[in-house]
Amino acid sequence: MRSSATKILTTHVGSLPFLDLSRGVAVGDESRMTEDVAAVIARQRELGIDIINEGEYSKGGDWLRYMQDRFGGFSDIETPAEKPLIEQGRDREEFADFYKYATERGTLFFAPGAQIAKKRPVQACTGPVTYKGQAELQREIDVTLAVAGKDDVFLTSTAPASLEVYRRNRYYKSDEEYVFAIAEAMRVEYEAIVAAGLILQVDDAWLPALWDRIGMGMGMTAFRARCEMRVEALNHALRNIPEDRVRYHLCWGSWHGPHAFDLELDHIVDLMLRTKAQAYLIEGANARHEHEVAVWEKVKLPAGKILVPGVITHSTDVVEHPELVAQRLRRYAKLVGRENLIAGADCGFGGRSHPQIAWAKLKSLVEGAALASKS
Repeated sequence: MRSSATKILTTHVGSLPFLDLSRGVAVGDESRMTEDVAAVIARQRELGIDIINEGEYSKGGDWLRYMQDRFGGFSDIETPAEKPLIEQGRDREEFADFYKYATERGTLFFAPGAQIAKKRPVQACTGPVTYKGQAELQREIDVTLAVAGKDDVFLTSTAPASLEVYRRNRYYKSDEEYVFAIAEAMRVEYEAIVAAGLILQVDDAWLPALWDRIGMGMGMTAFRARCEMRVEALNHALRNIPEDRVRYHLCWGSWHGPHAFDLELDHIVDLMLRTKAQAYLIEGANARHEHEVAVWEKVKLPAGKILVPGVITHSTDVVEHPELVAQRLRRYAKLVGRENLIAGADCGFGGRSHPQIAWAKLKSLVEGAALASKS
């Protein structure tokens, strides 16, 4: 994975808004998919973003639903009577009036069409977990390579811990056996992406985002143990892949809400750094997590690793001034070294920001990184 001692490189988290909101992306229509991917690749290169992807267009813009038909061993079940996890948690309880207001008006996400699913299907594991998505994955890879090539190009996938959330275990004897089975199945996808010459990004929003749903009741020690087992499972799936081909992305769900009970980064930063990856993408620009730059005053980034903090955010429609982006980058550079830093975004913009806003923010990202590189 490329880094630079003279220029702060730029990237983003993966999900980009559909350029044409009126039609979305036709996942089953390969000619249209290729056309749309070509357009979003061209837009990124026009802005000067260094490390790019296909905008998650080949996944229909959904980092979880795309896996619905890629597993064997699962059966669809009726949605459980209890509230889904996304609608639970201390944040939802403490700010119930706000969440009722926002839900009624559909403002928790900017989600035209189906770019972010409002309700996700629930499945049950009723047999050995297998991977059967080779054909769909190959289409993703082929479209990306045909349009973007392989240099400084990444493709996203999802961590076992985040795939587990909407899939009940009714087959394996323990949670650990079940999570490792998911990991072993996902190994097929991870290795295929890297074998194609692309950089693998693994998304794991649900690992820390479960803190205010189940973790607060468990207590920190038990929750960290839960997370540690799932990091070990991910490393099991990545065991055959060189670290310098892997990026690992953590966030806290990224809906437009208070996030007042998000788990602090310093409680899990050591677990994040245990993940078998070279680059770590974290939130660093929104009002709840920007202060966590201070974590790196006491935590040393291991040699050879790269930090990719968010220096622009999906959480507000205010477009960051390039000098603010530069200031944020200078703070991180002082702590981890410019050569170990890539400028990124808090989370994906697809389904969270209007396209005009998202692309303006990415323009500020590039301009701010250029300013910080000169100082």
